[in-house]
Parts: sequence; structure tokens; C-alpha cells
Amino acid sequence: MISIRLTGIAAKALIMIATIVLITTMPFAAAKPLDSRPAPEFTQTSPDAWINSPPLTRDIFKGKVTLVDFWTFGCWNCYRSFPWLNALEKRMQTRDFQVIGIHTPEFDHEGVRESVVSKSREFGLEHPIMMDNDFAYWNAMNNRYWPAFYLVDKEGNLRHLFVGETHEESRKAESIEAAIEALLAE
Repeated sequence: MISIRLTGIAAKALIMIATIVLITTMPFAAAKPLDSRPAPEFTQTSPDAWINSPPLTRDIFKGKVTLVDFWTFGCWNCYRSFPWLNALEKRMQTRDFQVIGIHTPEFDHEGVRESVVSKSREFGLEHPIMMDNDFAYWNAMNNRYWPAFYLVDKEGNLRHLFVGETHEESRKAESIEAAIEALLAE
């Protein structure tokens, strides 16, 4: 048996590498089940705070499965998830399914409406998007991630949380879509 003792920077570097390997190889495909509680009321009521839609209320959740997407336009992981999200919306357009985006800026410059509108167009996002510049909805959902995908059932209750970049035909995408199908079947 070989014994190696690492100290200082070498030990910290090894721990960091091991952590990165664990995080990047973890099966994030499984949903984090949520305590079923009503999705909070949308916190922005001004028409200027909404893109692609007039202001919505939580009544929009009734009768449809909803994917609530937290994103910000400075997040590359968000950008890389949009092709999957757009394809999902297209595949589900005849079903009782909808997407609502919540743009919560990480930095002040990301809170400029014209910039969010421009990025929404650039990435083909046609679903309603609420600008959450004051983090009110972020906090109401107790969110901590970009991107974060919350699934809301037809009764308006939070059911699942998926975190991180998602690609078409990935295990995570398949898991999210299976959870959507299960909620649609309820």
C-alpha cells in the first residue's frame, strides 16, 4: 500500500478537482421533489415588467402543467438550455403545457428591459417572461440557481425542481419530460 500525504496547496487542489469531478458526473437527471405547495403569485404587475404577455396571475397555472424557467441573459448555462426549451415547447404546443420565464438578473446591467427583450428575440423565446429585477419572485420560490426549472401541476402546486444546463436528449431532459408527462396524466 502506498501512502501519500498532501498538504497545503496540493491538498486543496486535489479536493477541488475531486469536487469538480463529482459535481460534473452526478446524475442530476433526477428531479428534486418539492413539498407540494401553491406556486406563489407573480410579483410583478406592471406591463413594463412583462415581455410577450400582459401581466399574469397565478390563475394561469390552473389546468396546465407549467415549466417555470429562472434565467438571466448573462448566464451561458441558460443560453445553452434554450434550444432544448424551445424544442420542448414546440413538441408540446398542442398539449396542456406552457412555459413561463422569470428573468432574474445577476448583475445590474441585466435588468435593462430593452436588453432582455433583445436577448429574448435572439434566442427565440416567445413565452411570457416576467422581469424579476427585485428578486421578489426568486425569493418567493426560494430559488438559488440559474437556470432552474420548476414544474407546476394543473392545480397550481409546485412539484419538481431541476437545476442546471439542459440539452435535447440528455438524461436530464428525458427526466424533466417524463415528469411533465406524469403531471399531464394526473
